[in-house]
Amino acid sequence: MRLNKWIAHQGIASRRAADRLIAEGRVRVNGGVIDQMGYQVDPERDTVEVDTDGMATRVYVVLNKPEGVTTQPVPTADDPRIVIDMVPIDGLFPIGRLDKATTGLILLTNDGTLATALNHPEAQVDKEYDVTLHHPIEDGALRHLERGVPLFGSKTRPARTRRLADNRFLLTLTEGRNRQVRRMCRKVGSHVAALSRVRIGHIHLQDLPQGEWRHLTPEEVAAFLPDAPPR
Repeated sequence: MRLNKWIAHQGIASRRAADRLIAEGRVRVNGGVIDQMGYQVDPERDTVEVDTDGMATRVYVVLNKPEGVTTQPVPTADDPRIVIDMVPIDGLFPIGRLDKATTGLILLTNDGTLATALNHPEAQVDKEYDVTLHHPIEDGALRHLERGVPLFGSKTRPARTRRLADNRFLLTLTEGRNRQVRRMCRKVGSHVAALSRVRIGHIHLQDLPQGEWRHLTPEEVAAFLPDAPPR
């Protein structure tokens, strides 16, 4: 295995950052400094040491937010439960937001670069929601959601829907206006009974239990921001 790939797979740095560490003489294999790009290591036999002094440790976490927890930065008397208190790592903040009643996938990080990249209006990263309504919804209303509805003075971007039941469907958006899913549904005469975000880009909630979290893999981070060194 190439040395830079081994370093990336350990979550120490991205491959580009690993190349810089190698070039700076900060990587040792079996006690000897390695400064050759493309150096091959045997993960089963070789001992690799990486000098990470001075490197900022970037953290990327996916959390399944329960109902009743807010994404605001500090607790209040009305909203004492906040997402950053659910992950015992200092310095994290949520990327984007979910309202208090909405459950599901939210990303937390200490990497402002990734947050900026995902929140930029031109990024248009898919956000998929599992929507359950109080009453059945007609196919015509779903098509209306797909075409876009007027909201806050402008039309929402085209969306995608996939029916799961007479009153339940998946809705995929590429924007994140305030309480957008709930407001869009009201525009077509429907009211949300339960709402959960199940995907952001290539990150799926899958079987992560509510209230639980996990680190993103190096590959998951790289797909969003290729030069971000994950842990």
